[in-house]
Amino acid sequence: MKLHIITTGGTIEKVYSESSGQVENVAQKIDRYLQSLRLPGVQVEITPLMNKDSLLMTDADRDLILAVVRAKLPDGPVIVTHGTDTMVETGQLLKRKLESPAHPVILTGAMSPLGFERSDGLQNLTESLLASRILPPGVAIVIHNEVHDVDKVRKDRPNARFVPIA
Repeated sequence: MKLHIITTGGTIEKVYSESSGQVENVAQKIDRYLQSLRLPGVQVEITPLMNKDSLLMTDADRDLILAVVRAKLPDGPVIVTHGTDTMVETGQLLKRKLESPAHPVILTGAMSPLGFERSDGLQNLTESLLASRILPPGVAIVIHNEVHDVDKVRKDRPNARFVPIA
């Protein structure tokens, strides 16, 4: 089975910069974490698309994500790693613009960076890998052991989680 991971940045990809004293998007690092996982029967192709905080994403960035997802989707499920602040917005665009996707499109990210103590990044990544194999075609957010319809969820910033909306 072929599976595509498109990386766009966000907290899941951030690292601590000693020079600035802040966490920043510097380089893609998902591949290092995938190497530690057992993924029998799955060929993972990683496409590092951009490395941005999602609050800095533009309409042109979202159009690029759409174009790459559209190109990869006939080949197998697609996981997009994305910043949580505007993940819903990107997910809604993908849901509107992808006509009858053949496979699931999963958006995931993290509230704290991969490699940081108590990071949720690896959990969310592994849950997305499983979800991409068992969910029906369509667009979903997979985070914190939950699957969300992009039209029925929002980020709850004070509690650092996603919550359903009516």
